[in-house]
Amino acid sequence: MLEKLKKLSGFRYKQDRWPVFIVLALTVIDFVLYFTVSNIAILSGYYLLMLIPKGIICAWNHHHQHLFTFRQTFLNRGLEFVYALHTGVTTHLWRLHHVLGHHLNFLDQEQDESRWKRKDGTRMGVIEYTLIVALTAYTRGYSVGKKYPKQLSPFLIYTALTFIVVAILVWYKPVAGLMLFVLPMITSLLFTAYVTYEHHSGLDTENEFEASYNNLDPLFNRLTGNLGYHTAHHHKQGVHWSKLPALHAEIEDKIPAALYQKSIFTRMFLGG
Repeated sequence: MLEKLKKLSGFRYKQDRWPVFIVLALTVIDFVLYFTVSNIAILSGYYLLMLIPKGIICAWNHHHQHLFTFRQTFLNRGLEFVYALHTGVTTHLWRLHHVLGHHLNFLDQEQDESRWKRKDGTRMGVIEYTLIVALTAYTRGYSVGKKYPKQLSPFLIYTALTFIVVAILVWYKPVAGLMLFVLPMITSLLFTAYVTYEHHSGLDTENEFEASYNNLDPLFNRLTGNLGYHTAHHHKQGVHWSKLPALHAEIEDKIPAALYQKSIFTRMFLGG
């Protein structure tokens, strides 16, 4: 009986309920403002206020595309549409670019979809990396998708549908559409690329346990779904985010002490 109730709930893991509720609540607020507010000053203030919260949503979209939140496909597609409006990352984009790309290639800087090395072997700066990774996200995702046609098809279909809906929203209310959807999609994609720079940059190694920086700050990991346990995440990328601390405990003796540090996000917004 308990198993039947769990299946009816739709969630694979109960830990995803609150994150999904918060994301959906923020989406409702966005649409309420879209239909009720036209004042550009208010919309601009809201856009700036939501830069960090929507940046944090990017981490949850990342988790979802590693391990789908719901058992039912239609619920996952609906959630991905909502995520796309906040993060600029549509259905299966990170599944291609990140899961089937970066995670398989992060030790090879000639192949890595989020590579931090230039062609001459030197290390990119954070701004250069941010712009390149963000601007090539869709083309690199598509390139990976050509090897995985079953994954590519949903990416193309739902990306097109998402952009059509956003175009209609902008057409109907241009200022609100731009401030509530288009600009957040762009800045969140840039934010995602920016914060991933420090995950691996400068770690030129073939040892997976020496190729990622880790951030064990409790608040950071609460906000991002344990994304700071990055070595563990790369060690077994299919593990649900709630289980990463336990996985980290199993492998922490293999991780050099120098690979524990505060992230850019932690230093800027959480202190330390």
